Amino acid sequence: MINMFCCLKGCINGFTLTPSVPVRIKENPIQLDSLHMGHEVVLVKSGQRACGSGCTLGNAPLVQNKAYFEVKLQQGGVWAVGLATRDTDLNRVHGGFDKESWCLNSDGTVRHDNIELYHLRPASRDSPTELLVSTESPDHVEDKAESDNPDSTVATMPVEGDVIGIAYDHVEMNFFLNGKNMEIPVRNIKGTVYPALYVDDGAILDIILDNFRYPPPSGYEKIMVEQSLL
Repeated sequence: MINMFCCLKGCINGFTLTPSVPVRIKENPIQLDSLHMGHEVVLVKSGQRACGSGCTLGNAPLVQNKAYFEVKLQQGGVWAVGLATRDTDLNRVHGGFDKESWCLNSDGTVRHDNIELYHLRPASRDSPTELLVSTESPDHVEDKAESDNPDSTVATMPVEGDVIGIAYDHVEMNFFLNGKNMEIPVRNIKGTVYPALYVDDGAILDIILDNFRYPPPSGYEKIMVEQSLL
């Protein structure tokens, strides 16, 4: 109960009720979905912020050819971001541990079906960045750590305050860290997928669905709304 109170306090920090201020209708109806979230997930900020414990999905699937959204790591803890179908286990606190989710986790792993596709190792004292190790099959993706290209080194793990971009074109999902491609593509994503945010241990994540902090990759746009949601 104490942990949940602390989480709620962090979630609503900086937000007060101001009845004298007119309520503005949001132009973008897409947000985190209170009907598809774990039992201990808390949504605030008009469905734009997640805390508590578990997974929450967006209320609109990624159906367009090239979709993009961002997630700000507002407060650290245990977290994951990526894509998932509505069949995923919403009470898990880690992403990619079932067949219905594909996620970057706060422990440095990118997972699907509980298989590590990538693992970001902690940086050594000699390197200011973190080394990227691919654990996928050679036919699927190049092992960056063993590449002959010295410039293909590395991806840095997000830290508190960073913005993670997610771009999906129905061929692969790519993660961006503060506007820079992390070069950890995830392929073979199947089914109708939604933005997926996982939180635990005090983590607070904000989903950014328009007015992006960083320009989307060429040709990518914010998630489009299906007619059924209008």
